[in-house]
Amino acid sequence: MTSSEAQAKPSAQAWVIDTNIVLDLWLFEDPATIPLRAALQSGAISHLATASMRDELERVLTYPHLVKRMAKSSIQAQDILSRFDEYLLAAEPAVKAACTCKDPDDQKFIDLAVAHAVPLLSKDNAILCMKKRLFQSGVVLNPSEIPAL
Repeated sequence: MTSSEAQAKPSAQAWVIDTNIVLDLWLFEDPATIPLRAALQSGAISHLATASMRDELERVLTYPHLVKRMAKSSIQAQDILSRFDEYLLAAEPAVKAACTCKDPDDQKFIDLAVAHAVPLLSKDNAILCMKKRLFQSGVVLNPSEIPAL
């Protein structure tokens, strides 16, 4: 992460947002993410993430099908990374949570959400099947309501 990162507003509620949702927000501009985008832009929500989460996004943005999509949309990988940084609330990696994900690549999102007891946004099946266990650990998975300022 860079020293020019914007810091989240103090009133913002921290949420952990997995890589697929980040892509939906800033690359695919999925209409389902409009409320989330508005909450991030208004400062109601900040994106709680670690350096390894940003590294994962940077790596994923090199996948050939995403490179093609970015070219088609006239978007550069750096544009998406800049948006990630703009709403970032930087965090240190969390200790391993009591609940374990079948997909080791997703564990870091669970660990961070559990450690900070904040909502987790994901559409990954390996995480979705953990909804009850996450709730028991203090994490609301994919809250139906997104806060507004």
